[in-house]
Amino acid sequence: MVSRIYTAAIHGIEALPVSIETVMQRGCGFVIVGLPDAAVRESYQRIISALRESGLQPPRKSVIVNLAPADIKKEGAAFDLPIALSLLLADEQILCPDPEAYMLTGELGLDGSVLPVAGVLPMAVKAREMGFKRLIVPYDNVTEAAVVNRIEVYGVRHLNDVVRLMTGEDAPAPTVIDTRALFAARCTRFDMDFSEVKGQESVKRAFEVACAGGHNLLMVGPPGAGKSMLAKRLPSILPPLSLAEALETTKIHSVAGKLSKGSMLMTSRPFRTPHHTVSPVALVGGGLSPMPGEISLAHNGILFLDEFPEFPRQVLEVLRQPIEDRVVTVSRAKYTIDYPASFMLVASMNPCPCGYYGHPTRRCTCQPGQVGKYMNKISGPLLDRIDIQIEIQPVAFEELASDEPSEPSEEIRKRVMAARLIQQERFKAYPGIHCNAQMPSRLLREYAWPDAEGMARLKERMERLSMSARAFDRILRVGRTIADLDASPSVEPHHLAEALSYRNLDRDSYGQLY
Repeated sequence: MVSRIYTAAIHGIEALPVSIETVMQRGCGFVIVGLPDAAVRESYQRIISALRESGLQPPRKSVIVNLAPADIKKEGAAFDLPIALSLLLADEQILCPDPEAYMLTGELGLDGSVLPVAGVLPMAVKAREMGFKRLIVPYDNVTEAAVVNRIEVYGVRHLNDVVRLMTGEDAPAPTVIDTRALFAARCTRFDMDFSEVKGQESVKRAFEVACAGGHNLLMVGPPGAGKSMLAKRLPSILPPLSLAEALETTKIHSVAGKLSKGSMLMTSRPFRTPHHTVSPVALVGGGLSPMPGEISLAHNGILFLDEFPEFPRQVLEVLRQPIEDRVVTVSRAKYTIDYPASFMLVASMNPCPCGYYGHPTRRCTCQPGQVGKYMNKISGPLLDRIDIQIEIQPVAFEELASDEPSEPSEEIRKRVMAARLIQQERFKAYPGIHCNAQMPSRLLREYAWPDAEGMARLKERMERLSMSARAFDRILRVGRTIADLDASPSVEPHHLAEALSYRNLDRDSYGQLY
């Protein structure tokens, strides 16, 4: 008898359906075909032990298991549970009225327990798309899968639970989650708030502009000025995730195995902070067993790179293409995978090796030429892709000791969301464009072109600082965002003046010691 049961393999951040066909013949032996990796081939020992411990009989015949389609590599222990059920069906130890109505996944322990696996959310989405009626997942993954509606999701703890469920001996109620209600209740909760920040009003304004338009941002300032502290509060003023964004973001983290036990949809934008020793593969993604990198884990959120010049040049340069295209294409000899990478880059750095160039009270001890050499660790093309470049100075004691409350994140977020609504209305006819930072050059003349006075001011500044064409586009985008914050239909000269003030590293004098 040939049995067939369904599961899925993960490719990129999507699930591909896999049918498991099992046939038993005279003789002895166990063979798995269909490009299984070592973890899948080793499943036989786990399955045999799990069957014995569950009071079931291991097969006494020659077994052939085919994982179709045979040209896609099957990786990981998530195939244990469906292979075990396929064995039982082929051996006629259990009878299931409609086995092809189920999709299953799960790793088996030697005692028959069902262990959690990665990638359950994209599998649930695929199961619904293909019309499966029921999805069986490990109990620890059930809330993650249950956010997908219009499919019955069952969480199981043991192999015997699966047998009872599929044979109809025990039919527990499927797990149901009111996704929209839970998402709405959690999407505005933040651990950090800008009300805790004293001073730094100009920096807060730059953050507001960056979040309103989705612009990349670089902070330059001495140690202790508050760069990291400010950056960690950025998610609290970004617009809340939409349900579609939350689903896409959670899929990426599910595939990467980054979701904690009992997780459901992510309700806050991701904030990723890789260390400066990160490798290019860890940042971009890929590897022997392809996984999303840090820039994909930051999709729909923030990628924060502290101590920017300390990252190897090779690592920083791989950011250039994802910043422009908002997608990462990982091409290797055996596979090509596209990972989404629509993130907001936020970076911080000291102004010089000692950290005190330009400090109001402390003297810089760097040798002549060291400041310029330090700044040159970041290439011009990469700096051009950072819309907002600001300097941060330490907060004065009087501001630190002040009892005057600072503006809370909620108030800033309201202005940011109002500006984003204007942009959504503006770009509703352009799929894939949601904010000013994504606006292509062809739309600048229609939506961000200044008047004659503003153009003259921009021309004078660009010629004096020898700015690139890319910097010209980015200044116009930032100017359009500042106008949106003012609810202005046109980009006025004072909007451009503020946008130009955020190009601090374009100054001729920057990096020249006194």
